[in-house]
Amino acid sequence: MFASEQGHARATSATKRCQSTTVEKATIPIAADAQRSSGASVDKEAIRTFRVHIADATLADLRRRLAATRWPDPETVSDLSQGEQTSTMKGVVDYWMTSYDWRKAEARLNALPQFVTEIDGVDIYFIHVKSRHPGALPILLTHGWPGSVFEFLTTFPATLPQ
Repeated sequence: MFASEQGHARATSATKRCQSTTVEKATIPIAADAQRSSGASVDKEAIRTFRVHIADATLADLRRRLAATRWPDPETVSDLSQGEQTSTMKGVVDYWMTSYDWRKAEARLNALPQFVTEIDGVDIYFIHVKSRHPGALPILLTHGWPGSVFEFLTTFPATLPQ
């Protein structure tokens, strides 16, 4: 299933995320897609508000595909030289199928001011939180791949108005 080095990195990262309740990752279709598909006019350079909502049908499809995973034969070594251990990946898949609370993740994100805008033809998602401290210097937090804004959610409470 994870034949490439990039796939191995994703699997390793996913495993770490499953072992931590503070780091989560999901590929989320952005709201602008719905606006475009509905035929509504979208100012591509405008900053648009954004809310996360994953359709129940999308989640059901994900669970169906995860349940249909065709697992490889067990590794012949006990280290990671042949990739992530199948037993670990089975745990990751089971977590995503049965334990991950998508609605809780949506609520965590939707509690923050989220936006999207297009830059150079790419929709860029961001959270804009102003500090409660007068004269505070702005900070820009970005994440790499694999990563997500969930990595930063614990930093926002210190800046939010009380």
